[in-house]
Amino acid sequence: MVERQHRPALNLYVPGGLVPRAAVDLPDAAAHHARVRRADAGDPVILTDGKGTRAAGVIDATGKSRVSVVVESLTQVPPPAPVHLLVPVADRDRMLLAAEKCTELQVTSWRPVRWARSRSVSPRGEGDRFREKVTARMVAALEQSGGAWLPDIWPESEPAEALQSAQDIAERFILDASGLAIRAMPATHAVALAVGPEGGFEEDEVALATSLGWVRMALGASTLRFETALIVAVAVVRAQQHTHRS
Repeated sequence: MVERQHRPALNLYVPGGLVPRAAVDLPDAAAHHARVRRADAGDPVILTDGKGTRAAGVIDATGKSRVSVVVESLTQVPPPAPVHLLVPVADRDRMLLAAEKCTELQVTSWRPVRWARSRSVSPRGEGDRFREKVTARMVAALEQSGGAWLPDIWPESEPAEALQSAQDIAERFILDASGLAIRAMPATHAVALAVGPEGGFEEDEVALATSLGWVRMALGASTLRFETALIVAVAVVRAQQHTHRS
């Protein structure tokens, strides 16, 4: 078996079972990805379990029903500074787009919230089947971006439960047009971001958040769609963390 050095390594998600110098059969989704990319014996691959383990390996064999990889070495990738999201239950396609981009930005968790104005959205993304779609989109984004950490995905919750779930997080921001610009923060601090649905938060939701210690944060003068606000907010936090660390 000769490794074909001219082929770039495929990044594939394998949820567990990575052992050095052992062969592993890729799960169906990863095997399908490898076949679509016309991967063959000898091609290099990078596997990750989405929990910080990254394995370098080589495809050992391919077939109609299986793709086997020999794991050569393992490395542990430290997690990025935690960024936890409270996202609105909202339009399905736009939630999936946000899930994809936020995975590329290495968010730590994704918790959908039934804000008051979420209830009028149709079709909205919620339930077990939609959560499976979010997971699949996040896995694809993880593979595309070469990440090693898959976000934790929580079931939908009500506003009070969601806001209280973040009480032990050092920095908590709720996006609100009347808020202040995000401030600098230590690079290692955990951050929670709450984003509202189309039409924004109800006043009592903002009041509840601030009573629990959340700080109102504005992203500028424009009214942003929720998925844009999510992506921009995470990017701003990541830039702040990177600048502080540098």
